[in-house]
Amino acid sequence: MNEEQAVLDFFAKTENLPLALAVAEQLDKQREQINNSLWLALQLRLNALCDEYQIAWTIKVTEDKNVPGNLVGLHGDLRIAQPLYLRPMIEQQNLGGDLRIYFGLMWSTAPSPEQLALPDISALKEALQKSHFKTNESFLGWQWTSFHPRRKDFLLRYSQQPEKILDEITAILQTLLVDFNEAINHANAALQLTPHGLSASLNQLRAELLNSN
Repeated sequence: MNEEQAVLDFFAKTENLPLALAVAEQLDKQREQINNSLWLALQLRLNALCDEYQIAWTIKVTEDKNVPGNLVGLHGDLRIAQPLYLRPMIEQQNLGGDLRIYFGLMWSTAPSPEQLALPDISALKEALQKSHFKTNESFLGWQWTSFHPRRKDFLLRYSQQPEKILDEITAILQTLLVDFNEAINHANAALQLTPHGLSASLNQLRAELLNSN
């Protein structure tokens, strides 16, 4: 019997349940701490990348709305604010109890059909699709990554080789932030010139839909 199985057998005994629950609680806290450290370290890297390439984004952390202090990702804020724009983001999504990281170019609010049809928006959308990005009502383009930040294999890799994992994730985001930077700037400039009244927040749209039923 190996050491890992012996530990599992020990915790499987009824009399050891209180200890098993206490250990599980501590491990959950440790996973959360490692997860937060990942996003904070990645935030520093991406802000440095934006400074290096003079990209007009400030990268900020995204918190779990239901669990304050629990970080779930990062998003870009324009240094010069405007009502409607496309912003880069990366976040972990819960898929049936398993977290997986995805990233993309997200709408700050819901665009109008006229805004979606702007030439610069259409050109950027087409370029993203050629680079295998998917699209939906919230994202002009998005992709899954291969990273599952709460899995055992990821946590062990990150604890042993944090810089390597950060390098891999940064490389993925660099494609969006650097390679598409000019096209994103053109798209956001075009959106800035459209009437502000044409856009509505996703919350407004949902409220109108509920009120109409």
